[in-house]
Amino acid sequence: MSEKLQTVAQLEDKCADIRSNLLTFIHRIGMGHLGGELSIVEMAVAMYYKYMNYDVMDPHREGRDRFILSKGHCSETLYTIFSDLGAYSQDYMVEHFENLDQYKFGMHSNRKKCPQIEVSAGSLGHGLPIAVGYALGARYRKEDYRVTVLIGDGEFDEGTNWEALMAGGHYQLNNLVCILDKNGLQMTGTTDQVLDLGDVAAKVSAFGWNVIEIEDGNDMAQVCAALDRLPERDCEKRAKPTFIISNTVKGKGVSFMEGNYKWHGGGIGDDDLKTALADVAKMRKA
Repeated sequence: MSEKLQTVAQLEDKCADIRSNLLTFIHRIGMGHLGGELSIVEMAVAMYYKYMNYDVMDPHREGRDRFILSKGHCSETLYTIFSDLGAYSQDYMVEHFENLDQYKFGMHSNRKKCPQIEVSAGSLGHGLPIAVGYALGARYRKEDYRVTVLIGDGEFDEGTNWEALMAGGHYQLNNLVCILDKNGLQMTGTTDQVLDLGDVAAKVSAFGWNVIEIEDGNDMAQVCAALDRLPERDCEKRAKPTFIISNTVKGKGVSFMEGNYKWHGGGIGDDDLKTALADVAKMRKA
């Protein structure tokens, strides 16, 4: 297992690495969902490099924490992290990306092809219901692991999420964490225009969840402060599950992508890549 990163500065530096490698990866494969992939970098880095009991080199180890990326169209962020942690080279991922004969990595994650993926994703709204099942399974099997699911705010339009919220609260799944990547944009416009979610904190609280809101989910210090508040891993304890509202910026770190829903999906050309990499380099604080 790779050494965990402990300080905010180390994690911030890692975010710059992941953003740069992600941009290069998307440039090479020709297609991605960079807006949402860039908005989740801080949370994904914090989880994989500090807060999860997980080893990408031994992805099926008993007792591991489970991480489910429900907004599966943003899987390239996870692939980039897996590569950085030593599971694959970027060349290998490019060679095996949506290749009919040697397919291992796709625009939407497939657990049968990539063993580090806990749950196949792509059809939105399924990650949280599955996470509820995982958390119940841990209780029944008396295994103290944490189940974390990351969902999108566009995805939150799906009714299955609200059924799962009701179940998670009802069963008092102390070992369950749901993170909402609230970047305010989805494929065709702002979430407020497409379907206004209203007061998410109040609604989720009414379903029996403990809500933590991060004012800036692209600020690593704030992300770590929120994750430090997660309850201890105790599958048998009955208490409120945790819901984290992470307010982020779609396309974070790249000037021409930030807050622009048109960068929900697509490739990135040579000139745009140079500008994007220069923007990300400015994010480094060391």
